[in-house]
Amino acid sequence: VQLVESGGGLVQAGGSLRLSCAASGFTFDDYAIGWFRQAPGKEREAVSCISSSDGDTYYADSVKGRFTISSDNAKNTVYLQMNSLKPEDTAVYYCAAMALRGCYAWEGGGEVDYWGQGTHVTVSS
Repeated sequence: VQLVESGGGLVQAGGSLRLSCAASGFTFDDYAIGWFRQAPGKEREAVSCISSSDGDTYYADSVKGRFTISSDNAKNTVYLQMNSLKPEDTAVYYCAAMALRGCYAWEGGGEVDYWGQGTHVTVSS
């Protein structure tokens, strides 16, 4: 099983980045897949989730209206389009997968089955 993230980097406030998470080794449609992040000195927080089996999505309040999650089932890949980035979005972003249909458990973050290695996002002011 692998979750391979890409797309992190350094961007100025107000800019955009798109993260990708390529999944392999499990049945994509049977999992909710998305992102958590952890900033230095802070606890990990749930960011966004998509469940391709039923179209369910989840967004943290802090990113609603700025981030958009999507999936390409043919490529087993999930994307996180991040617009209007703020310095407080600076963190390591981790792709994750839960063996659930639906994103109802995403905010709690306690049922993750697989994690990616993380990608750094730095937003300068």
